[in-house]
Amino acid sequence: MSVDVLWLIFAGLSGAVVGSFLNVCIYRLPRHVSIVTPPSACPSCRRPLAWYENVPVIAYLVLRGRCRTCGAPFGRRYVIVEAITAATFVLATWYFGPGLALVSRLVFACALIVLFAIDLEHHLLPNVITLPGIVAGLVFSFLLHQWADALLGILLGGGSLLALFYAWLWLRKEEALGMGDPKMLAMIGSFLGWRMTLLTLILGSLSGSIVGVALIATGRGHRKSMLPFGCFLAIGAALAATVGPSIVDWYVGLL
Repeated sequence: MSVDVLWLIFAGLSGAVVGSFLNVCIYRLPRHVSIVTPPSACPSCRRPLAWYENVPVIAYLVLRGRCRTCGAPFGRRYVIVEAITAATFVLATWYFGPGLALVSRLVFACALIVLFAIDLEHHLLPNVITLPGIVAGLVFSFLLHQWADALLGILLGGGSLLALFYAWLWLRKEEALGMGDPKMLAMIGSFLGWRMTLLTLILGSLSGSIVGVALIATGRGHRKSMLPFGCFLAIGAALAATVGPSIVDWYVGLL
């Protein structure tokens, strides 16, 4: 077995373990509970989980997604997050290769996964993720000699959505989005720079519009339905961070 394959296997296993921790963040942060203590427990009967019940993915499959004491379901989100995080670590390691850029993208991806899951369930983008994320993105950008691009990304990301928020509030007397969205896009800007932040905004708005129209067409929503825009920003940012330059090159080639 080659060293490269072993490295990818290690990345996948590490990603699964990190995904287990991200599940803790996703569950506890919206509830304002410490992510350190108490130890993981069944949400229903509150029995602390044994170490082997916390083995990522495998424990969920062996237990069939249920507590072995009370039989209550854990929810599919746990195994989905662990699997997605593991796959993300493998793909990022293969795509970027070892180095500081890989560490930056993995930290960024973990933040996006947590924000996506929390916004999908609670329509909330916690400051405890977005604000430190802005700082982390700036630090990585400085180390990678991209700090000027990162600063412009923060200004474009946060400023554009703040302008939209207040403009819509002034024109329609209602909020078009939450205050967490500008902070999240500013975080994205600190990691990706202004060009990919603009692409993220375009892709996020496009995907959000498609989903919104589909919900209206199927009778599951209406014009004033609030969609978790952070989810669409996360998808747009993931695409921008990987295939963004190719998308930009393709678009420029059409002009």
